[in-house]
Amino acid sequence: MPVGDGFQAELRAWRRDFHAHPEFGFEERRTARLVAEKLRGFGITEVTEGVGGTGVVATLTRGSGNRSIALRADMDALRITEATGLPYASSSPGVMHACGHDGHTTMLLGAARILAAEGGFEGTVRFIFQPAEEWGRGALAMLGDGLMERFPFEEIHGLHNLPGLPVGEFRTRAGAVMSAEDNFEIVLRGLGGHASRPQEGREALVAACALVMNLQTIVARRVAPTETAVVSVTELLTDGTRNALPGLARILGDARSFDPAVSATIEAEMRRIAAGTAASYGLACDVTYSREFIPTLNDAEATAAAMQAARAVMGEAQVAELAAPHTGSEDFARFLHHAPGCFAFIGNGKASAPLHNPGYDFNDAALPHGVAYFVRLVRDRLPEARA
Repeated sequence: MPVGDGFQAELRAWRRDFHAHPEFGFEERRTARLVAEKLRGFGITEVTEGVGGTGVVATLTRGSGNRSIALRADMDALRITEATGLPYASSSPGVMHACGHDGHTTMLLGAARILAAEGGFEGTVRFIFQPAEEWGRGALAMLGDGLMERFPFEEIHGLHNLPGLPVGEFRTRAGAVMSAEDNFEIVLRGLGGHASRPQEGREALVAACALVMNLQTIVARRVAPTETAVVSVTELLTDGTRNALPGLARILGDARSFDPAVSATIEAEMRRIAAGTAASYGLACDVTYSREFIPTLNDAEATAAAMQAARAVMGEAQVAELAAPHTGSEDFARFLHHAPGCFAFIGNGKASAPLHNPGYDFNDAALPHGVAYFVRLVRDRLPEARA
């Protein structure tokens, strides 16, 4: 069953249906139900629902081979209001597929259909449809629900679309491919008061502004220039109003890095700078620092196999090593702590809107490329025994 025009039309219809009915993390009940129904309709009898909450795992075995490979797609959407105006735009107010997980799910379903119908491999394939990737909890939930014990595999692969990269092109690299993401919240507490009499209180806004600037010195002066790190303040909230100085300020943001030692440095410096800044303004300070995503680190052998499979179906000129790791984050990294694998990028088109943008849409022209890649990868990694 090649990815011909008829099958491409089916893939497009599946993807647009998922797009029109987005669901937030751990709420992917409709999506998971449709995924499971389609997998069973392909003739796959081992389909388990509810793994890690709303995850689905399907198992397909052919021949007597004892090797196994896992392919993973994420299913969740984002709390963003869609602004594409498309006929298949989100029917769920305030939720949309702004990251292309509708396309990822469709590509993996397409590969499952072909492999179930045609085989061409010897061993076991696990098709993993994961919930709640966007907030870094879905992979952990599936692992905590016994994924590795119930559905063991030796190697795992995943794909993500990449706006700006032409359709039909493929990028990945061995080693670090996506960063860790740490989240932080700094709360400054003082004494608010009337805007006309600042001397009677210990207002928090000026201190918060100073702290936002001081945090920029962490990367500039405490992280080696040879390391990659980002510290971003994304919110500054106070309890002040037009004529009242705030007594409380909250500073929220995230930090990105590829090395746990760099992450530790960022946290330590943030705590030191926050405490010092607060003290200089006579304020109390609390810092909450959490590690939501770990770095995504590709295995060298699995990455070479992924690039070989991509070249076979997309062409030599369309496949290249990623020049540098991305500072976005991906909870696929959690799976790579349990098995070697490769996370790769497939083009969504030069004119694509950015990920997490209200105007974004997955490019349906990319669907057959992802399907063909997954199928070829399975057949390369689980070859049939020669007579």
